[in-house]
Amino acid sequence: MENIMSEENNEKRTVRSTLNRKFGVSEASDRRNPRRDGDSRGDRKSFGDRPSFRGDRDDRRDDRPRRDGDRPFFRGDRDERRDDRRHEDGEREGRPFDRERRPRRFGDRPFGNRGERRGRFGDERRPHREFAQAGAPIYRQRPEEQQTEAVEEVLDEAALEARVAQVESNEDAVANPPWFKKLLALTTEKGREREGRFLGEGVHVVEELVKHHRELVSSVYMVEGFNDESLIEAINEAEIKINILTEAQMKQLASTVTTQGIVAVARIASSKPVYDTSRSVLTLVDAVQDPGNLGTLFRTSLGFGSDGMILGRGTVSPFNPKVVRGSSGTFLRVPFEFDVDLIDKINFLRSKGYTIIATDLHGKQSLREIPSHKLRKMAFLVGNEGAGTNPYFIELADETVKIPMSSDLESLNVAVAHGILSYEAAQIQDELK
Repeated sequence: MENIMSEENNEKRTVRSTLNRKFGVSEASDRRNPRRDGDSRGDRKSFGDRPSFRGDRDDRRDDRPRRDGDRPFFRGDRDERRDDRRHEDGEREGRPFDRERRPRRFGDRPFGNRGERRGRFGDERRPHREFAQAGAPIYRQRPEEQQTEAVEEVLDEAALEARVAQVESNEDAVANPPWFKKLLALTTEKGREREGRFLGEGVHVVEELVKHHRELVSSVYMVEGFNDESLIEAINEAEIKINILTEAQMKQLASTVTTQGIVAVARIASSKPVYDTSRSVLTLVDAVQDPGNLGTLFRTSLGFGSDGMILGRGTVSPFNPKVVRGSSGTFLRVPFEFDVDLIDKINFLRSKGYTIIATDLHGKQSLREIPSHKLRKMAFLVGNEGAGTNPYFIELADETVKIPMSSDLESLNVAVAHGILSYEAAQIQDELK
């Protein structure tokens, strides 16, 4: 009977101790470390108490109170192995302070000064190589080489006039003979007007002039060693005289810094547009001053079958070397008039049945919204790169149009706008046939 009572009491104590025991604390631990009054081990932590991340390791804890300046606790109190507290004499508890054995901390050494590094295998140390002496490539993969398009450097009119003035002031007849001074004068506007001739630079320009305008070409100049055999053969077949220049003389004639070694001299001439045809597309040019833009206008007109161009006063000369080169010499295949009073020409074209169409940012319609009977004979009015078309000319126009585009862009380049209108006009002309 007593045994039965003893067993029941033991079971009650076991259940009671199990219910009172905290999670993670074994019964053996309770026997080894009996709870004392005021002992908070195993109780729920209150906010702000020291956290423990690896369970209650009571057998290794130090119940000493925390002092200001002690290290914060992160991985349990392992005071026997990780105690960095120092005495005023520079020693740790129980052993001398050893700087090399203490844990590394940020700021112990200057950033980037690695000194010696331990090798990957074994304890052998190898010296750190400086970046500039490492010898290894910076990139593991060779970067792709970006090919940049060569930009041709062009001399302006002032530079060309200064070059001519310098040569003309030189009285050395051997270095600068009279015939070369006359040839050099063709690089300026005044010289072209006085001589009535112009220069065509480059392989494509000379080829175009020899092939399509043989009657205008008087002579060709090239440097010694020019090796385009097909072009030389075409010049000889056209019975055009070839003259040899030195490299220095060719550089003086060229309007570009880098020359192609050949230049042609041709007579200033042009064919006028025919205004009496039943269908026609013309371009009125108001004060376009950039030679590259004018050269592009000529090429666009030729490409879309334009019947001609009319260059108003203030527009760059079509025989400017930059215009000739910008059009690849094809400008002579487009009928044109230059240095024209646009007011008189607009009235003249209207009498011939042309509809004058001006581009305007405030236009309310596109080209296709104009009645088709007005588009059988049309003349586009394009203007200056910066100021645009003269407002007075816009008032004289019969129709104003806009090019549909994004509102993020205010306007287009004059050559680009002309190209779009020329393309639409060519389509409309095909539909009217």
